[in-house]
Amino acid sequence: MSQTSLPPIAGNEAAIQALTTQAGPVVLSRTTLQLDRMRSAFACALHMHQPTIPAGADGQLISHLQYMLEHPGEGDNHNAEPFAHCYRRLAELIPQLIQEGADPRIMLDYSGNLLWGFEQMGRADILEALRSLTCDPALVPHVEWLGTFWSHAVASSTPIPDLKLQILAWQHHFAALFGPEALARVKGFSLPEMHLPNHPDTLFELVKALRECGYRWLLVQEHSVENLEGSGLSHEQKYLPNQLVARSSSGEVATITALIKTQGSDTKLVGQMQPCYEALSMDRLSLAGIPVPPLVSQIADGENGGVMMNEFPPAFLQAHRRLAAEAADSGGGADATVALNGTEYLELLKAAGITADHLPQIQAVQQHRLWREVGDAPAPAATPAAMDAAIERLRAADPSFSMAGASWTNDLSWVDGYANVLEPMNQLSAAFHQRFDPLVADDPAVTQSRPYQEALLHLLLLETSCFRYWGQGAWTEYAREIHRRGEALIAAAP
Repeated sequence: MSQTSLPPIAGNEAAIQALTTQAGPVVLSRTTLQLDRMRSAFACALHMHQPTIPAGADGQLISHLQYMLEHPGEGDNHNAEPFAHCYRRLAELIPQLIQEGADPRIMLDYSGNLLWGFEQMGRADILEALRSLTCDPALVPHVEWLGTFWSHAVASSTPIPDLKLQILAWQHHFAALFGPEALARVKGFSLPEMHLPNHPDTLFELVKALRECGYRWLLVQEHSVENLEGSGLSHEQKYLPNQLVARSSSGEVATITALIKTQGSDTKLVGQMQPCYEALSMDRLSLAGIPVPPLVSQIADGENGGVMMNEFPPAFLQAHRRLAAEAADSGGGADATVALNGTEYLELLKAAGITADHLPQIQAVQQHRLWREVGDAPAPAATPAAMDAAIERLRAADPSFSMAGASWTNDLSWVDGYANVLEPMNQLSAAFHQRFDPLVADDPAVTQSRPYQEALLHLLLLETSCFRYWGQGAWTEYAREIHRRGEALIAAAP
């Protein structure tokens, strides 16, 4: 790789964490909406991702989007330029609606791979569109970015020490592209594949890392969580914030606010703006004795499939125009359905006196069965060894019991059948930390060095979900090559 080819994924950890962990609201001063004037609300997020693959000239690391453009005759690669338009089109739709007098909202989740791909390809059109959405003062109140793992890693099968590396890498990259002030506003987090780990230790470390990196809330799939006594979420609970409790096998506890993505066909629901129409049929709910608007939350791929490529833009315009027309007809009355973004909703609730202590407590799915098997004993009785033994007993009694987490689909395992990817991933992670952790402990500036950043890049890339999602074959071979290069870089590091 050339000296200019590395993405900005490390080297400024202390400054990034100091910036992102500042207290206080980040949206409240910009919003024109008032909680007591809303009857109901909806929030839509668009997830965008293309993996990085060693498939360029001489095996160069390139974006899969670039590969699609260079190989238009393969599979669905003819969609490359339509995908590129999807990545930038909100910079057209949002200003159009504002000019018409509407008050649109959208949340954006772009992987670091994808952002780097735009830079590698020289796609200034996409980057400038995103910069406008992120930094233009007229658009900032309407657009919220969600943080994510830099290389679209699946949380439950990512080595625990790398969870924070993935989170920080995305924060570094986002700040480099859009500035520190923009990063300071990113308070919600979107898990790749909507995958929430349910092993207590993995979930605890994830939530702990999110909180340490300044995140205040997490979007979770409805069926990936349960109430503390093991029941599913009530109907009303799905439309209100909850408090996700992550308790480790040694008794440590970390919590984060969760907004619930309800079940359903993701792209169809968002593509046809179903959350807006569902919200129109709803009324206020009571939370801590305060009437509050329910929030219908959904996320979908922003570019993938005919519904999102073709139906979403007119549906997005139509839904917001309808809300604007109804607001005008009511004379701006106090009974409106509105579009909201996640942080905006939570800050409005907090300003109304609702705190985390008022929220229902939830945990990852299957944890009630596990804690019951352990005996729900407090630390130190609930040890990692006791946890492992309890998991094995439950698996033996019920083959459907799993601590592999829950995703947008339960039909796909991120673990079974992928030892040829997972074992090298764990090996590369162990080698990386064995080589660099002592050096970073002695001198944090080591993360600014090229050997560290090259090795980190390959570690993050190897953890990309696509190398498993697409099955055995070319994609697992890509993983094998990234692993080989990563090993060589670590071995050659001074």
